[in-house]
Amino acid sequence: MADTTSFNITHASYAATAVNSSQYPVGELTEIAFIGRSNVGKSSLINSLCRHNGLARTSGTPGKTQTINYFRLTGKLSDQSRLEFMLVDLPGYGYAKRAQSARATWSKFIEEYWLKSTRLKLVCQLIDLRHPPMESDINVYHWLIEHGLNVQVVATKADKISKSRIQQHIQVITQGINMGQLHPGGRIIPYSAVTNAGRDELLDVIKNILLK
Repeated sequence: MADTTSFNITHASYAATAVNSSQYPVGELTEIAFIGRSNVGKSSLINSLCRHNGLARTSGTPGKTQTINYFRLTGKLSDQSRLEFMLVDLPGYGYAKRAQSARATWSKFIEEYWLKSTRLKLVCQLIDLRHPPMESDINVYHWLIEHGLNVQVVATKADKISKSRIQQHIQVITQGINMGQLHPGGRIIPYSAVTNAGRDELLDVIKNILLK
């Protein structure tokens, strides 16, 4: 049974940047990774989640971030106990105009991270709620699932959609990535970095991973 106590981020700070496994930070902290198509709003969501403006840098240039960036986070439970973990900000995918597969949408060092990081316990894949998933979104989701990674899909920019239509858009994404067959019981969290809607739900998912 999932723990029902509340969980909130109380501290967040930059920890390291890596482009290969030799540069991964030392330690045994659980890693929660975030990835999404370029300009999906990943940096804004990370800043919203951590309530730390400027923690992850936003950019109007697609594909600008080409490194793995680690942030050390501390969260506090309602019983005042604390949990520490690493939030891992990965480069956006899908900017390559002729990418034919998930593997072609990221550099080799990203695949190395997926397959070699023993501390990675959850991948949050961000998909724009306003539109059907693009081919790169579908390819990446399928690749992650096929390689046995634990994936939580987060639908960004929920404030751009009327509340009455959010579930309709969620269903389009669910069907588009074939979640029903690939991840029965999986759910998509709609999230707005503007209003923080979905923040508590995503923190609850992260908390339950950390408490396992």
